[in-house]
Amino acid sequence: MSLASVLSPIENILTEVLIWLHVTAGLTWAWSIVALVVMVRILLVPLAVKQIHSMQSLQLHAPEMKAIQQRYKSDRQRQSEELMKFYRENKINPYASCLPIVLQIPIFIALFFVLKDFQDEIYVNYPESTLEWLNLVNITENTSIGWGPLLLVVYVLSQLTSTWLMSTAMQSAAQRWLIMLLPIFFIPFILRFPAGLMIYWLTTNLWTTGQGIVTRRLMPRPAPPPKRSSRTPPRGATAEPAAAAAGDGSTPARTGPPRRVKRKKGGRKR
Repeated sequence: MSLASVLSPIENILTEVLIWLHVTAGLTWAWSIVALVVMVRILLVPLAVKQIHSMQSLQLHAPEMKAIQQRYKSDRQRQSEELMKFYRENKINPYASCLPIVLQIPIFIALFFVLKDFQDEIYVNYPESTLEWLNLVNITENTSIGWGPLLLVVYVLSQLTSTWLMSTAMQSAAQRWLIMLLPIFFIPFILRFPAGLMIYWLTTNLWTTGQGIVTRRLMPRPAPPPKRSSRTPPRGATAEPAAAAAGDGSTPARTGPPRRVKRKKGGRKR
């Protein structure tokens, strides 16, 4: 079973949505792709909110998780069990941050197959329409043709910005740099993609960037858990001495530094 046959239901849905946006809404094919991105991202807003909450929780509990990893660093299985237990106790879903991206991958691949045979299967029924976008690129041609490399530059910048906004929960700087450098590694492959696919991914990145800026303002970070220090007395430790002193009718114990008694200097008799 090939990948195209597995994704054929999604491909058919995308085709119908693009035709509806073009015929009914009166958009060009390129702007129909942009509208498609907006529709998909609106549907993913609830998952995006969960993603942000999950990343904030991971960031807040990072010191505790790091302590568990250090405590069981010689026993990987026990370390994994303790981390999963910690996730359950604190209601953390470590995979929630990946859900929006995972759900977009099948749509991205299905749109690739739609654009691959777009001229022969869809455009032939609407010959009066245009395949151009802003007079820069043809959505069915490779990104390397014409002004496609300009879109690629904007894509890389938007990818770096959106990744930086969404990678604040990562613990190490090495992880952040790795995620931010991935778009640069993908450039040789992206040049072979249809320009319409680049428009889709560019619009997605711009949406992610705007979403990150808005959510940072509207969704403040939750307060971190209280930190206990070595000087913090255990619970009930301060109440026990007072209760013991007040249990009988004796004088309560004196608190504070000990009282100093001054000695009188005796004079010598002549």
